[in-house]
Amino acid sequence: MRQQQGDSGSATSTVSEAADPPAIPGVRRSFVTARGVRFHVTEAGPADGRPVLALHGWPQHHYAYRHLLADPPEGLRVIAPDLPGYGWSGPAPHRWAKDDVASDVLALIDALELDRVLLIGHDWGGYIGHLMVLREPERFDGYLVLNIAHPWQTPRSFLPHLWRFLLYQPVVASFGKVLQQRTRILEVMLGKGVKNRAEFGPEVVRAYSDRFRDPVVASAGVDTYRTFLLREFPRGARHGETRRATIPIRALFGVDDGAVHHSLAAAETAQADDYTLERVANCGHFIAEERPDLIRARLITLAAATA
Repeated sequence: MRQQQGDSGSATSTVSEAADPPAIPGVRRSFVTARGVRFHVTEAGPADGRPVLALHGWPQHHYAYRHLLADPPEGLRVIAPDLPGYGWSGPAPHRWAKDDVASDVLALIDALELDRVLLIGHDWGGYIGHLMVLREPERFDGYLVLNIAHPWQTPRSFLPHLWRFLLYQPVVASFGKVLQQRTRILEVMLGKGVKNRAEFGPEVVRAYSDRFRDPVVASAGVDTYRTFLLREFPRGARHGETRRATIPIRALFGVDDGAVHHSLAAAETAQADDYTLERVANCGHFIAEERPDLIRARLITLAAATA
């Protein structure tokens, strides 16, 4: 089911009536129901263009891809949904297990009647993207993955960087609802994750942090980390990922990321037929916003290579 919201760059929130999405010139917005989730979908480019699905992470929403949406490459249809419970999408009917979210997004692809797509994923959206291309590679032409660890970790690769995750993940998993709703923790974390502050000013920070005042959105953030720490991390430590990626994967990584170390995305440890890692200097965690020019250029290259 799809409800179109027009090209004005604003839409009524599915989660709260408190605020409309931040304006992005020329975009189309709609609500698409798939697998019990009412997705808020923002897209740009020709409706019959080659589809590019762009997935955000925490603590963000579709606005992370505002530069790409405002200036989509010729011939490409950029589609940026808010993940379940985030942004202006409805709540997830589960506790944000990443396999469940991958199933939600695959159902969204079906609801949008897309056959094959190019995929972009950042942060948790990047991890979910990895799960999707491992599960159903026939749905994807190529994958541009941004500042996230790949799923083929071992104790030797992961344990030296465990401390980075322990700095904030247990706090969000335990007290995140109150912290996200009633404190400035997100403003602080977003600010510390950025190297290029010219593209990430106070108004951009507020576009994200204000959404987490909503209890549904704050709960999604808590569930994202609580499920990871209590279920997915222990399971992954016992049973590592054994599936091999068969589609082209191009990883971009801002090396000044304090949350995730670029070695966790190394090509040497990736179990993939065609995987490369490009380390980006003078760039932090939020690479899609700090280096939108680079993201656009690499997307164009990947689209041409997989045409």
